[in-house]
Amino acid sequence: MRRYAYFPGCKIAHHLPEHGHSVRAVCAALDIELVSTEFSCCGYPVRHESQDAAVFSSLFSLAKAQALGLDLMTPCKCCFGNFQHARHQAIMDENLKYRMKKLLRETGLDFPDRVRVFHLLQILDQGRDALLQAVRAPWRGLKIACHYGCHALRPSQITHFDDPLAPTIFERLVTAIGAEPVLWDLRLECCGHPLRGRDDAIAGLLMEKKLRGAAASGAHVLATACTYCQMQFGHQASRSDIPAVLYPQLLGVALGISPEHLRLSGVFWSAQAGYTR
Repeated sequence: MRRYAYFPGCKIAHHLPEHGHSVRAVCAALDIELVSTEFSCCGYPVRHESQDAAVFSSLFSLAKAQALGLDLMTPCKCCFGNFQHARHQAIMDENLKYRMKKLLRETGLDFPDRVRVFHLLQILDQGRDALLQAVRAPWRGLKIACHYGCHALRPSQITHFDDPLAPTIFERLVTAIGAEPVLWDLRLECCGHPLRGRDDAIAGLLMEKKLRGAAASGAHVLATACTYCQMQFGHQASRSDIPAVLYPQLLGVALGISPEHLRLSGVFWSAQAGYTR
């Protein structure tokens, strides 16, 4: 059994509980143990207001995982990217690192220089052979447009997620559940969520552009693997020609878990007129 300190992020519990339910369900089915502990926010929401607050928020959670002797896994790419950025900033800036070490010592924690950070997709890809063997109901014929999200890919020398210009991890995992990944020009473009609350008009235009592009590619669904991205596409769910679905939900169905347990909504199923399972 693989074990990880599990960092769900702040948004899942109140804004996207189906993400949390599906992540836990598929990890249990794949013999991946998720260990919960006391975490703080990853710091992403305050990154423009206070560097120290944003970095310390990330390092505190990483230090808690390190104290457990576990690497940390998160299903949110914004959280993943912020963790990687925070530690990189602290390592590159000695003054910042000194301040962070002092604050961590006050909480009884050491600087997190040994713990590794993984996104859920990386964990699944590392265990892809076991995943393939566990698939019970493959999505044969389902065409999926993969939405990568920005924060895991760039800058690649900090995040170490995949090739920032030609990533393949998402497509490999889509193929693993029997579906067909489609190639489309906008798969690496931003969903617009970072602009929400600052310029909602542009945020909406970026989102609509992506949804139109995914639909034009011939895909039945657009798959996401980030809490923030899924929330962004959810703003357009009732008016879009293509549903945005969390990859853990699609994986869960392929593993034989009931859609109800995964909280896979009727919006997805009602959009499947062009797909016969």
